[in-house]
Amino acid sequence: MTRPVFLMVTAGLALCMAQQPGQWKQIFDGKTLKGWKASERPENWTVEDGAIVGRGERSHLFYMEEECENCEFKAEVWINKGGNSGMYFRAQFSAGWPKGYEAQVNNSHKDWRRTGSLYGIADVKEQLVPDETWWTQHIIADGNRIIIKVNDKVVVDYVDQKNTYTKGYLALQQHDPGTVVRYRNIMMRHLPPKK
Repeated sequence: MTRPVFLMVTAGLALCMAQQPGQWKQIFDGKTLKGWKASERPENWTVEDGAIVGRGERSHLFYMEEECENCEFKAEVWINKGGNSGMYFRAQFSAGWPKGYEAQVNNSHKDWRRTGSLYGIADVKEQLVPDETWWTQHIIADGNRIIIKVNDKVVVDYVDQKNTYTKGYLALQQHDPGTVVRYRNIMMRHLPPKK
C-alpha cells in the first residue's frame, strides 16, 4: 500500500527538481579569455586584475562554450565616464552589431539609453549608478519575459510578444574608442524550458 504513494512522491519530487534553475556557473576564470572569442578586433580585450577589460574600437566578446535559451546572466561592471558598453544575450556570433538582446551599460554616454535598458525595446532614461564604480547587472531571460536588475533592483520587466530572439550566445560589448569597461564575476545559469 505504501509503495504507490512512495512512487507518486518520488515522481512528484523528480518533476519539481526538473523545473528548478541550474547551478550558477562562473564563465570567466579571472585570468584568461578561455571560452571567449571576439567577433572582430580581439586585441581590444584583455584580462587585468581579475576583470575582462574592453578598450578601443567596436568589438564584441562572445562566450562560446554554450548558448542561452532560458538563462540568467550577471556580472559586476565598471565603466568610465562617458563610456558605452552592453551585455548581450541570445545573440548571434557575427562582426558588426550582433543580432540579439542587449542590456545597456551606459551611465553618462551621449546615447540617452542608460544602464539597465533592454536596448531599443524597454529603455531606462535615468542614471542609476555613478561612473567609475563597481555595480551589478543581472539579466533573466525566461521565455519571452526579460527582467533586468541593477544592484538587485528590477529596472526592466518586459514581455516580448514578438519573441524577437529565442536562443544565442552571451557577449560583452566594447562600443567606441572613448570607452573603458571592466567585467568581473561573470556568471550564468540555465532555466527550465518554458512549456
